Amino acid sequence: MVVGEGPGFNEDLQGKPFVGAAGQLLDKLLARIGLDRSQVFITNVVKCRPPQNRDPLPLEAETCLPYLRRQFKLVRPKAVLILGRHALQQMLPGVGSISRVHGQFFERSGVGFMPCYHPAAALHNGSLLVDLERDFERVRAHLDSLASRAGENPESAPSDPPPLASGAPLPRPAGSPEPAQLRLL
Repeated sequence: MVVGEGPGFNEDLQGKPFVGAAGQLLDKLLARIGLDRSQVFITNVVKCRPPQNRDPLPLEAETCLPYLRRQFKLVRPKAVLILGRHALQQMLPGVGSISRVHGQFFERSGVGFMPCYHPAAALHNGSLLVDLERDFERVRAHLDSLASRAGENPESAPSDPPPLASGAPLPRPAGSPEPAQLRLL
């Protein structure tokens, strides 16, 4: 699962998350670690674009939190990639600044949460790209570790869906369709 801040201009127009320049960089970063959009669920903390593309207000993020919690419960992620400081403030409040904690995994009830710089930040400040690439490599290593542990003890997965920031996922049943990225109408 990938969680960003909120829709930008292009996302607002198309009703899809990460479709602009930051989304293109996200696609490249995912491809570098052998993933694509069909294998991850991409969402935002805030579901509507704030006026004049300003930072989301705390009340706006709080208002959207039940939607994010529901998405989390439905998706049952193995790992959550938190993109940028605004998403970090909502997903892991109090852990520190994005510059201090990016690339570190924080485990909450069996789910690994990793903050990293937002791809848009790397587009504005090219020096962040190396950190972002390194952080995505850590995600791949984490997913590989989860896969190897699941192969050793498949009964260890819980049967109840996790609430936001806790719990561990169940594998998708064999033959079930890939989840579709939902669009805002």
